[in-house]
Amino acid sequence: MEKVLINLSLPTQKIKNMSFSNLFESGFKKRNEDHFASIVRVAMSDGVINEEEKAFLDRLATRLDVTESEYKQILEDYKSHPINAPHSHDKRLERLYDLARMVWADHIEGPNQVSLLEKLCIGLGFDSDSVEHIAGKALALVHHEVDLDEFTLKMKQTN
Repeated sequence: MEKVLINLSLPTQKIKNMSFSNLFESGFKKRNEDHFASIVRVAMSDGVINEEEKAFLDRLATRLDVTESEYKQILEDYKSHPINAPHSHDKRLERLYDLARMVWADHIEGPNQVSLLEKLCIGLGFDSDSVEHIAGKALALVHHEVDLDEFTLKMKQTN
């Protein structure tokens, strides 16, 4: 059996002086900001953010702990943040589940609900030829209040 040595020393003084929780929180916070900026970028794909999209973004910002000042900065400079679509299909479905539940909970009615989720599906990296079907199926599943495991299973059966 081969031994593997792992160097756990942290190279910079800044990281050495940072508590473990701060190190974790700063990375988590940055991912949330980038995720939020990605959604803003998707919402801006048609050049405007309508009322329903704005209400959704407001709720998403609260859920992702994006401060008001960060929100304003992201709206002004959303293109500077990378689009970080999940690479794994399971992670993509997990994000879709969260976003579909939020769109559903916001009571965005009819075509606006589907249109918003279709945009978000494209931002998550789903094939643009399939987003209409994927968004419709996702909204139907969250309407029936399925859990994440059932949602993932049913969505995989759809593809």
